[in-house]
Amino acid sequence: MVVDSPARLRMTRTALFPVALLALCVVPLAFAAPWTPVLLLVPVVIGVWVLRTGVDISADGLAIQALVGRRTVPWTEVAGIRVARRGELWLVTTAGTELRLPVIRARDLPRLAELSGGRLEVPAPPARPAPPQ
Repeated sequence: MVVDSPARLRMTRTALFPVALLALCVVPLAFAAPWTPVLLLVPVVIGVWVLRTGVDISADGLAIQALVGRRTVPWTEVAGIRVARRGELWLVTTAGTELRLPVIRARDLPRLAELSGGRLEVPAPPARPAPPQ
């Protein structure tokens, strides 16, 4: 499967529900003193982070979107994917650098491999030893 249009992998919009609750809880505090309206920025920043952070996969490569900044890596510079101990995925480039893939976990590897059009492979799980008899 070749990706015709960019696939956007983002955080679920359900994550905005706790942000809305946080905003609701911050409102009484925000008007307690002249400097406390600054507290209203906390849920706004978290909401922008939820909406913005993610990975775009296209025929040209991967675009990693963070709260601030965007990094595009062409397929020719992708060496592979490293799975960290806690299931986070890191994009390994041919230059040896690693970029964290936000919102994508080890369980998403088959989907990521499919969206890459065969450019990324899903490693086989380690073989389990046979139980002793």
